[in-house]
Formats: sequence, structure tokens, C-alpha cells
Amino acid sequence: MPPRAKKRAKVGYMISAVAELYKLHPQTLRLYERVGLLKPSRSQGNTRLYTDSDLERLDVILTLARDMGVNLAGIEIILNMREKLIEMERQMGEFAQVVQQELSRVAASRVQGKTQQHAIVRATPRFGR
Repeated sequence: MPPRAKKRAKVGYMISAVAELYKLHPQTLRLYERVGLLKPSRSQGNTRLYTDSDLERLDVILTLARDMGVNLAGIEIILNMREKLIEMERQMGEFAQVVQQELSRVAASRVQGKTQQHAIVRATPRFGR
């Protein structure tokens, strides 16, 4: 029997490490969570744990707030629109893939139909033998 694959644990950064890394007060991170901009997971001891995707989102939040002067309400709107855009891009990719498969199928059936039309002897199926 092959050995079981170990489940890969999500890396979680504690609030103090994130605050120090981004030069923020921990209360700022708590505020972002309270208004719904960040949603860190929690340990069994209820400690906030920030994943890499949380940190990527925090980068966007801080760019909008610090560099562009966007307020919290504006940041929320921008993040929601960004998530919707990403979902729409995913759906469009799936749709394009389905269309491409259908076009390939139609093209293949046309090629097959042309070879039957140009055959020296046309073969027709016999019914009721």
C-alpha cells in the first residue's frame, strides 16, 4: 500500500507579524477585518491567521489607501468589482473553450462529410436486409 500523501497546511501569519511587515498598527488590521476588507482565518485558539492570499489582498488595500487616497468604502467597492471581474474572466475563458471545442467538432464533421462526397463509389447503408 503506498504511503499517504501529507496534507499541506496553509501557512498562517499572526497579526503581529503582518503588522510589523506592513508597518501597520494591529488595530488597523482589526479595522479592515471589522469592515469586511480582510477575512483572516482563525486558529483553534481564535488567533487571526493571515494567508498569502490575505497578504496579496492587503497589498491591494494599502496601495488603494496609501498611494491613491481611496477611503474604506471606495476600497470595498473596488475589491468587489475586482472579484466580479476575475469571475467574469473565468467564465469567459470557459465559454471560449466550449466554443472552440464546438468549432473543432463542426470542422471535423465537415471534413468527414467532404471525404464521403468525393468518394469514387458512394456507400449507402442498407436497411432491412
